[in-house]
Amino acid sequence: MTIKTTKLSRRNLLLAACLAGLPWMATGTAMAQEFPSRNITFVVPFGPGSATDQLARAIGQGVTELSGATVVIENKPGASAMIGAADVARAQPDGYRVLISTNTSHAANPHLYKKLSYDPVKDFEPITLLGTGGQIMVVHPSSEAKNVQDFLRMAKENPGKLSFGSGSSSSRVAGELLQQMAGVEILHVPYKSNPLAITDLLGGQIDMMISDMATGLPQVQSGSLRALGVTTPERSPLSPDVPTISEAGVPGYEMGYWFAAYAPAGTPSDIVARLNELLTKATEQPTAQQFYKQTGTKPVTSTPEELAEFQRAETEKWGTVIQKAGIEKS
Repeated sequence: MTIKTTKLSRRNLLLAACLAGLPWMATGTAMAQEFPSRNITFVVPFGPGSATDQLARAIGQGVTELSGATVVIENKPGASAMIGAADVARAQPDGYRVLISTNTSHAANPHLYKKLSYDPVKDFEPITLLGTGGQIMVVHPSSEAKNVQDFLRMAKENPGKLSFGSGSSSSRVAGELLQQMAGVEILHVPYKSNPLAITDLLGGQIDMMISDMATGLPQVQSGSLRALGVTTPERSPLSPDVPTISEAGVPGYEMGYWFAAYAPAGTPSDIVARLNELLTKATEQPTAQQFYKQTGTKPVTSTPEELAEFQRAETEKWGTVIQKAGIEKS
């Protein structure tokens, strides 16, 4: 049987459709106003104890204090942050699963790997930057290398026999760039996270590491590791006696990193705005401020639009660094 639709019925149908949409719109707005109404999970694509993990926990505590919602930290390390990033990319876009990551997943990986399990741009909604920082070059106290020049001399005398570990793209590219600029050959040993690489360095399984300050500096301060240099253009106020790698023997050397938060693509803009508000305010809370001061990390926040633009520029920058370092895609 065929039903004929008149002009009047079409208008009625259109009106009904519009009216049906109003409750949905009201519900969406109400959801944003009530957000968060349950636990939020921060997914960290690196292991416990890493700089990203420490920051996520500090920011998470701030969000809990500001909103009353418990923030759960879920570590998903491995594959140079790809496992954790892919997890959030596939998550429900409701704001309750947030990626706390770095330039590793969202700027460097596209240039390091032929195939990614996620798209750094299309699969995410940028929320805010969370900070920038530098790294520190460390060796075991028993190492013959007392400074950067000593280590480079040893590397030149033993091409390919010394090793360096890394648990992030920032750490890896820092080591690769050192080789390129100093004209040495050092064996790269990958790890799921920087703390795991530090453990092997402490045990003598690898010879050197360029680690984030949050992971490496406490080991230096305790005397468990020796610092040879920092990757920033200027010396760190946390370790003023440690020279920059640039002044210690590799002129022009510089390599930093950044932290940022992302939600799955399709997360409503008002939820993203609410997350931006909470995370930005959380960086000002005492726990987060303590992290920044203890690790020499600079607190930096942004709008979602500013993060998107920053990420585009950083992706180009890291591509140039990786290409100059002669690193082939794996």
